[in-house]
Amino acid sequence: MKTRCVIFLLVCASAAAPALSPAQKSGSVQVWLTNADKSALFEAQKPLLRFSPAKSEEPTIEIDDQKTFQTVDGFGFALTGGSAQHLAHMDARKRASLLKELFAVDAGNIGISYLRISIGSSDLNDHVFSYDDLPGGGTDPQLAKFSLAPDGQDLIPVLKEILAINPGIQLLGSPWSPPAWMKTNNNPKGGRLRTEDYAVYANYFLKYLQEMRAEGITVGAITIQNEPLNDKNTPSMLMSAEEQALFLKDDLGPAFKVAGMHTKIILYDHNCDVPEYALSILSDAQANPFADGSGFHLYGGDISAMSGVHNAFPLKNLYFTEFMAVEPTESGRISIVKPVVGTFIGALGNWSRNVLLWNLAANSKFEPHTDNGGCPICQGAVTIDGDTVTRNLAYYAMAHFSKFVRPASVRIASSSPATLPNVAFKAPDGKIVLIAANDGNSALDFRVRYRGKSFRTTLKKGAVATYVW
Repeated sequence: MKTRCVIFLLVCASAAAPALSPAQKSGSVQVWLTNADKSALFEAQKPLLRFSPAKSEEPTIEIDDQKTFQTVDGFGFALTGGSAQHLAHMDARKRASLLKELFAVDAGNIGISYLRISIGSSDLNDHVFSYDDLPGGGTDPQLAKFSLAPDGQDLIPVLKEILAINPGIQLLGSPWSPPAWMKTNNNPKGGRLRTEDYAVYANYFLKYLQEMRAEGITVGAITIQNEPLNDKNTPSMLMSAEEQALFLKDDLGPAFKVAGMHTKIILYDHNCDVPEYALSILSDAQANPFADGSGFHLYGGDISAMSGVHNAFPLKNLYFTEFMAVEPTESGRISIVKPVVGTFIGALGNWSRNVLLWNLAANSKFEPHTDNGGCPICQGAVTIDGDTVTRNLAYYAMAHFSKFVRPASVRIASSSPATLPNVAFKAPDGKIVLIAANDGNSALDFRVRYRGKSFRTTLKKGAVATYVW
């Protein structure tokens, strides 16, 4: 009887114990580190860390992969026309090397998996254009003169090179302005979409997506208007929430449905200070079914506004579509904690399926940009001067997420001790990925506990690390 009880207890204990991951069995944790003093810039650390059953009173990040949140689509940048121009003008071999570093996953490459491109020009092109520009006074309601030719010189060829490296990269298209002849002021800057051209503009979107697909480029999602409450850029256009709802439910959504176009339609695409914009459209029973979700920038408002939209419409997706992380290249330090905590952890902790930064590349003079409303201070993630490449703050912040948090990863629960903001994921290959930042005033020793075992690690003040096991 005693023997049977012992066996019974052992079986019960075995059944209750959580299964160990392969990494826990081997005891190894890979660490990629960036220090604020630049002594490490997204560098793999040796030796590997080891799981152990040791207990400690140190601050501890608790990982619970049984509690899950949103699925991740990817991480990346805006590939503006200016970014593509700099890349296209590089020596072919050096461009190929840089694109591999940016978009491949193996070795030291950082694995960008999502890009935002402009439908027509953005304010970071060297000139303003749409795909159907006409002499003053002309109109083209049949879109007979529609052409992707303005993107054919730089953007489309660069995109094809990127797709050869990563065929599954996600693409989001955003318009800064429709053709000027569709607008109330007949100007690429400001104005509004003429009501009589709503149906024409819906067909303009369709034609863009169809002709990009003919080039072998699938744009999986669009936003209806970049920054619809901002008319200061060249190009730009104002579009109220009421106008966007009307355009979506009466023209764009039905046009996509009739054409069998499954590209996702994303609302708003502007700052976190006016979440009511997205909420009002999602509350429209006729517009709601056509909207996949809402996009947000962070030049105004609080990132928590995204959770407010999620709580009101939990079945709709959220996307973080733009923010600029910049720092003087001559600085002896790198303020990596700021974008990692404020943008990445902030957006992901508030249900975003992606994080896109502005923008991939510029030169050291922040060129090109349009006149009278182009951004004169927009630093790229990489600075490209001819064939010389400098990696900037946004590059390193992105690398901590893009390399290991691959598309289809799922955010999982992780506790946040004081001065240790973090976010964790379960990747498609079963690995756990934790990104943690020390935003305190001194170095911090802490532990990470997962399935009953933990490892000990240290982060200097202002450091960020990605842990993979």
